Amino acid sequence: MKRTHLPLNALRVFDAAARHLSFTRAADELAVTPAAVGQQIRALEEVLGVVLFRRTSKGLELTDEAAAGLDSLREGFLHFEESVRAMQAGQASHHYTIAVPRDFFAAWLGERLAAFRAANPDVHYALVDGETNDFAEANLDLAVRWAEGPGDLEGTVLGEPLMLRVGAPGQGEMQAAPVIHWQGQGDGTEDGAALSVPDAGQALAAAAAGLGVAEVPALLAERWIADGRVAPLGAPQPCRRAYWLVAPMPQWRQKKVKALVAHLTAG
Repeated sequence: MKRTHLPLNALRVFDAAARHLSFTRAADELAVTPAAVGQQIRALEEVLGVVLFRRTSKGLELTDEAAAGLDSLREGFLHFEESVRAMQAGQASHHYTIAVPRDFFAAWLGERLAAFRAANPDVHYALVDGETNDFAEANLDLAVRWAEGPGDLEGTVLGEPLMLRVGAPGQGEMQAAPVIHWQGQGDGTEDGAALSVPDAGQALAAAAAGLGVAEVPALLAERWIADGRVAPLGAPQPCRRAYWLVAPMPQWRQKKVKALVAHLTAG
């Protein structure tokens, strides 16, 4: 049976515009101009014989016809992506590319990746530094991000969302202790901080050196406390952010990714 010709590029543009309800933001995602997005949408409307968007006083809205086909379209794109990954799986089934902050790798993730490879000797890792890497451009399988949730990705939280004040062993709780602030902490203490550092790992190191008191993710501090390098000052406090293990749905569904996620989230 002859297959219907599908305007895949225009459909991809439609999906992006429907998610953002903005030609401008869709253009940013696709690295094209808003005019190019508009041209693709108009061409698709001509092919389909329906209007896909309407402009209202509140902004861009989907028509009923557009909304009716959107879920199936997105399911189709997921199948396309899974098909491509299935074709690549033979060579890459034991290879993981993971984006992870350096401090989190050193304090928590590294030893767990080592344990996973000890049980799976064929596994190979490629680590990418940072939390904002693009999955497609970096060809990532997984990423660890310090965030309030997985966002548009699939994900699972690592540990509990808790923050903990720590200082050098033996210094005790000091009301006027210098404050160590790290980028991404987001608690408004940066202006009054005695020391500012790039990440929570360096905040821990600064606290261990006696430079002040740092408030860091409790999960990150576990090994430092167990090794006696820092001491907890008070009880852990709830936090909106946590370390999240995330990936787009096609990667999240892969057998190899499921195996690693299960290992990293096992009690």
